[in-house]
Amino acid sequence: MSSLQVIELTAGYNPNGEAIIEKIPVRVLEHQGVDHLSTDDKAKLGQFQLVKSPAFIKGLASGDCINYLSEERDFQLVKRSGNLSIRVFCRGDIANLSDVLSPQLEKLGAEHDTETERMLVFSAHVSLGFSTIEQILNDHIGEESDSIWMYGNVYKEDGQTPLNWWQEVLNE
Repeated sequence: MSSLQVIELTAGYNPNGEAIIEKIPVRVLEHQGVDHLSTDDKAKLGQFQLVKSPAFIKGLASGDCINYLSEERDFQLVKRSGNLSIRVFCRGDIANLSDVLSPQLEKLGAEHDTETERMLVFSAHVSLGFSTIEQILNDHIGEESDSIWMYGNVYKEDGQTPLNWWQEVLNE
């Protein structure tokens, strides 16, 4: 059985060049031939599975497996889970959006990972379909609600070029 821990990843840098750190809940992955090691020693081997989609770290979603580079507070993706990371940001209180979006997305099988005063994060398997997910989001998010949404793991750093990782997942 694997244990839960929290790792720190660099989400970016502020204008002063200081790292912005996001704490990510993860499950320590089991390694073959290391049963004699403590949980902490296993964690130092650096392989984890994300328990929730991150709010700010790009390219990851709940269930993804990573190698954790602790000194750099960075990661190398080992395996995608097939989940999409969906982020919703609102200038005002996000409670009304949460009350509408959460039941609709959860009804499809999405998970409500995080909620703060101005942000929601969901994880949804790509097999639900981009158009289905986007229809729900676009019906409730925009100028009227003073909110925006975006995927956290669909586009390359340029924000426009699709990563296309879902092609392989959907063909499995």
